[in-house]
Amino acid sequence: MISNKQRASKQEIFTGIAAALALGWLLLGADSGDTFAQQQSRFMGGNPQVQDSEAVQTARLLFPAGVRSNWHSHSWGQLLMIEEGRGLAQDRDGEVRLYGPGQPFWTPEGVEHWHGAHPDEAAVQLTIYEGEVNWLEPVTDAEYRVTPVAQ
Repeated sequence: MISNKQRASKQEIFTGIAAALALGWLLLGADSGDTFAQQQSRFMGGNPQVQDSEAVQTARLLFPAGVRSNWHSHSWGQLLMIEEGRGLAQDRDGEVRLYGPGQPFWTPEGVEHWHGAHPDEAAVQLTIYEGEVNWLEPVTDAEYRVTPVAQ
């Protein structure tokens, strides 16, 4: 069984990798009107090639204060980043974590979790995921109102 400390360490590694991938996706996927031939001077050793991303879901979600998702899991995993406000997240049997602007977090495939806004402050979350979402039961007030651990 993986300890909470090992889970946190793995989550930090996944979050770093996921954040780098998301940044690359945003930079390469942004439609700035330039063709890749025009962008050649921005890359060394050749040009990246755009990959099919039709299956990738992206959304910017505004969670008003006190709003959170139900427990759920993703078949591929989920990358979230708080853009504004304060957000909360928790893996099943883990600590409730507090995130602020610019802080991405990665939830691996199959991990049951929830995320949402702080009870006293709205949060704008950018989400990127692929595959199926398995929706589960609601997060209780007792689960949600636990004092979070800052990330």
